Amino acid sequence: MHLQKIPFEATHSFTPFFLDYIHQKESLKPFYGHFPTVANFSDQLKEKFASFTVQNREVLVTALQQQYKSFDISERVKSNLEKLKHKTTFTVTTGHQLNIFTGPLYFIYKIVTVIKTCKRLKEAYPDCDFIPVYWMASEDHDYDEIRSFRLYGKKYTWETNQQGAVGRFNTTDFKKLLADIPGDINLFKEAYTKHKKLSDAVRYYVNALFSNEGLIVVDGDDPALKKLFIPGIEQDLFEQRHKPVVDKADAALEAIGYKTQIHCREINLFYLEDGLRNRIEKVGNKFNVVDTNISFTESELRELVQKSPEKFSPNVVLRPLYQEMILPNLAYVGGPAEVVYWLQLKGIFEQYDTTFPILMPRNFALVVDSPTERKLAKTGLTLEDFFLDKHNLFNKVALKFSGSPIVLNGEKDSIINHFKVIQQNALAIDKTLGNLVDAEKQRAINSLEKIEKKLLKAEKRKQSDRLQQVEAVKDSLFPNGSLQERTDNFLNFYQQDSQFIASLIKHFDPFDFRFNVLRYP
Repeated sequence: MHLQKIPFEATHSFTPFFLDYIHQKESLKPFYGHFPTVANFSDQLKEKFASFTVQNREVLVTALQQQYKSFDISERVKSNLEKLKHKTTFTVTTGHQLNIFTGPLYFIYKIVTVIKTCKRLKEAYPDCDFIPVYWMASEDHDYDEIRSFRLYGKKYTWETNQQGAVGRFNTTDFKKLLADIPGDINLFKEAYTKHKKLSDAVRYYVNALFSNEGLIVVDGDDPALKKLFIPGIEQDLFEQRHKPVVDKADAALEAIGYKTQIHCREINLFYLEDGLRNRIEKVGNKFNVVDTNISFTESELRELVQKSPEKFSPNVVLRPLYQEMILPNLAYVGGPAEVVYWLQLKGIFEQYDTTFPILMPRNFALVVDSPTERKLAKTGLTLEDFFLDKHNLFNKVALKFSGSPIVLNGEKDSIINHFKVIQQNALAIDKTLGNLVDAEKQRAINSLEKIEKKLLKAEKRKQSDRLQQVEAVKDSLFPNGSLQERTDNFLNFYQQDSQFIASLIKHFDPFDFRFNVLRYP
């Protein structure tokens, strides 16, 4: 496998907001702590060491040992669970939904990025230990976002009528789907048939894929961990102190030209039970669970928070705070949208004296298999060309391989120069003729551009066979017109190459902010 790097800008796939963060634009610096460089982790280590308590560490380790109780785990995972007891052990975390069969490729890329980050940090800071963490978004209730995945060009969907937090979904109705999927999927059969809860199934296969790297899987849907978050729950419910802070950051970001990603509510918590995860809303003196008959007085709700904090689930605004309160975490690894929305949240962390994590973009990649590589070579184009949309790509092909000139820039320049002379002469005779000359010049240029379009269209017809070959490569690399990593499942490559994940770990560099192209020979 050969590695090629492409600047983010050349992919035409990232927002200016994200790119400005990557390039450390001065106006964005107030919205985060330290930028992700190896050297900047020195200060981050000191800050987290000072702010993360021994008590929270003890609760975390006990909770994780309980979560792993019924799982066979590697020596690396056992060792990392033990290391978490020590005050010089820190985590690097990524989070993601519980997509079936891991969902799109970038799920794997996220985890590989945290693994590789921990390796790099251990080299730089050998006196500390660094543990990669996958935070399961087990409380998320958006079933539509996890129910499907794409393998070998076909979409597979899990059909279920269950509602509420997806991590609590029962997996008994997976059997029909498992029978339809091609290739060796024994790992996933074991996961989905031997574990009743979706969160346990996901822990099983993530552990199987990454346990040799010591990855720890954290399920936030845990009563012991939620107890650590009681201060955040109470202040959101009864003081609504988070919205003003986020609104202030939103206004500041919008004032410098950025569109914010997430919306902060007065209350940013859901009420959570089996089959139910609905927003809590304050109406008068009552706290109502939206779209239900469940309602609480303030005193009832205060009692419930103390007694059963696991019944309160943070939304996208508070989930980052919950995560950072319970983990000795240094950095969060996320996609472009995640990195950007965390910039809205720094003020919330300051309210709790909780260290704001370093925001690390995950590694991004395109994998080119051997058959596609051979087809690409025959097109006579560079791989970078295929990041263009189809319209511009086909135009480039027509222009590149045309035997005759299509773009009439020389002719346009000639017309402009001729009309410049005509206009000078006309103005010398009658100043009112200037507009007439300009209009005629524009009409002549428009005529040439019309001819260009017809020449280009004719050239495309002439090159139809070549364009079909180019389109086939484009569709292979960018399924459904989207980045491969956002569409295809890792099994597209893992079933053919059991070392696929090991190759990612070898090639990815979390501190190199460029797009990776991994090319099979």
